[in-house]
Amino acid sequence: MPAASARTAKRVRPAPGVTAAARFDFLLLAVAVSGISLSAPLVAATAAPAFAVAFWRNAMAVGALTPLALLRHRAELLGMDRRALGLSAAAGLVLALHFALWLPSLHMTSVASSTALVTTTPIWTTLLLRLRGHRPPALVWVGTAVAFLGVVLLTGVDLSLSPRALAGDALALAGGMAAAGYVLIGAEVRRQVSTTAYTYVCYATTAVLLLLTCLVSGSAVSGYSGDTWLKLALLTVAAQLLGHSLINRVVHSLGPSVTSTAILLETPSAALIAALWLGQTPPSAAYPALAVILTGLALVIRGDRRSGPVEA
Repeated sequence: MPAASARTAKRVRPAPGVTAAARFDFLLLAVAVSGISLSAPLVAATAAPAFAVAFWRNAMAVGALTPLALLRHRAELLGMDRRALGLSAAAGLVLALHFALWLPSLHMTSVASSTALVTTTPIWTTLLLRLRGHRPPALVWVGTAVAFLGVVLLTGVDLSLSPRALAGDALALAGGMAAAGYVLIGAEVRRQVSTTAYTYVCYATTAVLLLLTCLVSGSAVSGYSGDTWLKLALLTVAAQLLGHSLINRVVHSLGPSVTSTAILLETPSAALIAALWLGQTPPSAAYPALAVILTGLALVIRGDRRSGPVEA
């Protein structure tokens, strides 16, 4: 290309910014966070064992995805190589661990505290990325810290001396660590596999593992009331299909840092839902805390955009 043409091309190159595709992915991420925000209040209000709730939300999701997976993604599923299958199954294993740790905590401590601790995911995500050689920009670290400060302001983090509440807090925190592994593995798999194929293998693995957990622990997987089945179906649609599946959809483009930090918004949303539905009144700092979380998320997004795409 002649020098003059090169200079012209350089002048007309559009300035970097948020593309229409990125705006659409942020919209999907907002829908996903809204979906998972229903998870904690629904689980707390569902009269079924925690392990069974986790099993059914994944099993029902697999059932809902089966027609789409077999009709439109059969060739892709059959053509997945050993690495993609192994990573998708590993994500299912970590997701099962996340549910097995977190859902019981909702019956041991408050919805707000449990959700706050399980959404420490971005901290562990950023640390795991650092261990893998990625150096997140300072702005990502600052944004993560600011967002988590908002969570602390919202809940005060349960400092109860009740052994049961403390055990619930510990389970929720461990669940957040497991969720970080799930987000990072999903980001890696989604580089070469569609959302449907990945989530189908992942959820199927999770469902099988949780069914075995139910059988070993003696958790009943049937005999529920109609109201309980309705809540399980709502949980599947809102938290699993719209929540987790859309997170798996956008993590490839938005990156694990932005995606996991956005999950912090689940905390104020779940607290407000629990207040309206379950009568668990949120603290007076709810709205200021939400503003702090949004500020932290904005910093992470800005820092992540400056650093370019992150390899999971």
